[in-house]
Amino acid sequence: MRILVTTTSYQDTPGRHHDLLRQSGHEIVTDRGPLPEKRMLELVTSGGGFDGLLHGDDEITRKVIEAALPRLKVLSKYGIGLDSVDVQAATGLKVPVCFTPGVNHTTVAEHTFGLMIMLAKQLLPHANAVKKGEWKRHTGIELAGKTMGILGLGRIGKEVAKRARAFDMQTIAYDVYWDEPFAHQFGVFRAASADEVADKADVLSLHMNLTDDNRHYINRDRIARMKDGAMVINCARGGLIHEADVAEACKTGKLLGYAADVLEHEPIKTPHPFQDVANIIITPHIGSRTFESVERQAVMSTENLLRMLKGDRPLAQANSF
Repeated sequence: MRILVTTTSYQDTPGRHHDLLRQSGHEIVTDRGPLPEKRMLELVTSGGGFDGLLHGDDEITRKVIEAALPRLKVLSKYGIGLDSVDVQAATGLKVPVCFTPGVNHTTVAEHTFGLMIMLAKQLLPHANAVKKGEWKRHTGIELAGKTMGILGLGRIGKEVAKRARAFDMQTIAYDVYWDEPFAHQFGVFRAASADEVADKADVLSLHMNLTDDNRHYINRDRIARMKDGAMVINCARGGLIHEADVAEACKTGKLLGYAADVLEHEPIKTPHPFQDVANIIITPHIGSRTFESVERQAVMSTENLLRMLKGDRPLAQANSF
């Protein structure tokens, strides 16, 4: 069988996943994503097509899925978020969509706190100044005693809540599926709505899936209701915020800063509203890119793919039919 692999961290990071693919005996074709719909269409219609796709945040649209049929047997997402995949179309076309929940919550939570500390202590401008031979010092803020707001108390949100408690922060959160035993154990206050969390947070950390309903949730109107000097951290999806509105709020000082591991459209295209805004920090979607996490994600996505190609049940499937 033929397999297309497009995710770069999968390809670039050594680990057991490479052995699994090699030992499968299948023909492996690679490209480097995230790829737009046009390139995906070119790939899935070349060389007779593919039996399986092992992909990252490439645009897997209805057109791509239809073009890959009838040969395509499985879509195996390397990662958790499925907003780049037309799951509804895949379900209607009887194509299984596999993914890898539970593999990267630790490292993404660590990255979240790394970004938070960078903003609070203004570490990036300090470090850059010293490297240029300057000795400019700015006054940062403490996280202790601040209110951490978490939108999405799933696996990653819970790990952030644990770390917030260790930093002596008060935590308020909202999630449709509330885990009361966890909240009680770690002192997380249950908000009545996402808006309540955003209104009360000194640090607002986003950990929800991107949907049509919450796209651009953090916008001019929402920011106006937030505390002056609040910080927003986004290790979820870039589309959760309105980038131009956030850039303006950081310039005016309404927000102390914005730090994210994601953009609405990746990779970055210049000019971009975040460029040259000193209190905005963007990392290139590396929150889950540690050796440990990559191997966990890569092995699970590979096992999902190979199991489906053999006719066995995957470890995790996002759709059913």
